[in-house]
Amino acid sequence: MNPIAISVFTLSLAIGTTITLSSHHWLLAWIGLEINTLALIPIMTKNPHPRAIEAATKYFLTQATASALVLFSTLINAWQMGEWTLTNLSELPSTAVSIALMMKLGLAPLHFWMPEVLQGIPLISGLIMSTWQKIAPMTLIMQIAPLINLELMISIGLLSILIGGWGGINQTQLRKILAFSSIGHLGWMIVIIKFDPQLTLLNFILYIIMTTTMFFSFMLVNATKMQDISTTFSKAPVLATVSMLILLSLAGLPPLTGFTPKLLIMTELIKQNTISLASLIMFISLLALFFYIRLTYIFTLTLPPNSSNSTPLWYLKINANPMFMPLTSLALFIFPLSPTLLFML
Repeated sequence: MNPIAISVFTLSLAIGTTITLSSHHWLLAWIGLEINTLALIPIMTKNPHPRAIEAATKYFLTQATASALVLFSTLINAWQMGEWTLTNLSELPSTAVSIALMMKLGLAPLHFWMPEVLQGIPLISGLIMSTWQKIAPMTLIMQIAPLINLELMISIGLLSILIGGWGGINQTQLRKILAFSSIGHLGWMIVIIKFDPQLTLLNFILYIIMTTTMFFSFMLVNATKMQDISTTFSKAPVLATVSMLILLSLAGLPPLTGFTPKLLIMTELIKQNTISLASLIMFISLLALFFYIRLTYIFTLTLPPNSSNSTPLWYLKINANPMFMPLTSLALFIFPLSPTLLFML
């Protein structure tokens, strides 16, 4: 793709997100969401493959439906309340808007588009869709969280954690596994958002860091299937070890970064006298732990049946993203800062 076109689309992504983050008016927030959607579609189809075209079409139809629901709900709210302010919603429009934003995020049961779309696009486009594209809808949900029904949020959060773990168990495509991983992590955020929005923000930031690092590691070895990572250790032992630790961090195992939000969320749920909810979430999250550990097993504990004829990656000059090492450090070693983060929250 033309570098000028890539620059325009990337700038449009940034502008769309910035408009949504800085707006107090539902119409401006909706415009920012639309700019975001329209800017990503050409990036998804920069390699004009039929599968990419299909994924972009599915993404456009889903996002257009969610955007129409946002506009329709806020229009009804403006008719009822007499204003377009973000934080002034009546009960019915707030529920409809929250469902539309959750559809944009890919939360269950409105998640069916996300694994299919992510599977059909390149890794770099999948990275943008899994991280940057979620910033604007998540920010809007955090702003209207006090107005949303608590039972609705907990139900959708629990279902997302369940689907995120259950859906990823039988997958062999890495992009689909990352899509279900994203659904599960967003479920954790939605469960706690009514109790502690700051904790949701922390969880979201750590999710972006860990997911970005995982996509970068897959892009370094150009891996899209499980069989692609089975030979990584023989070619690049350090990269395979780091990738294994990042996966364990995504799984939420101590003493890695991913354990921090889970520990803080469990602490907050126990403080709210919802021990049964906390126990249920921990039990359901064991499903996701299974496929993370399966990936780590393939990364480091399997070897090809015979010697590989491919040139080891340490012998080649790898064009690694300069952000890879700082992000790796953040994705693995933030857990010791948990007391400080807890004090700040």
